[in-house]
Amino acid sequence: MFATGCAVSPPADVSAPVAAPPEVVVAVAVAPAPPAAPAIDTAAEEAKALLAQAETDVQRARAKRALWQRAWEDLVAARQAVAAKDPARASRHARRASEFARLGLEQLVYPAVR
Repeated sequence: MFATGCAVSPPADVSAPVAAPPEVVVAVAVAPAPPAAPAIDTAAEEAKALLAQAETDVQRARAKRALWQRAWEDLVAARQAVAAKDPARASRHARRASEFARLGLEQLVYPAVR
C-alpha cells in the first residue's frame, strides 16, 4: 500500500548558525568642506565697533546742534584709517570723536554766557 499524506521536510537543525541578512552599503556623497575662514582680527573688529559708536555719538551731537569741529575731524580720520586698514589709528580717532561729541552734548547743560 501506498502511504498517503503530505510530504514533510526534515526538521531544521536548531544548532546550525543562522545566516545574517546581506549588508547593504549605501554610498553617500559628501560635499567638500568650505575653505577655512580667515582668523578674525580682533583689533580690526574693535576699531570697527568704536567707529560705529563714534558715528552714533557724532550724529546725536549733530542733532542737538552741539557738534564740535574736532569731533567731526576725528570721525573722518577714523573712517579713513579703517579704509586704510590701520586699526590702531582708527581706534584712537574714533575714541576721540566719541569723547568730543559727548563733551559737546554735556556743554548744553551749562547755562549760556551773557
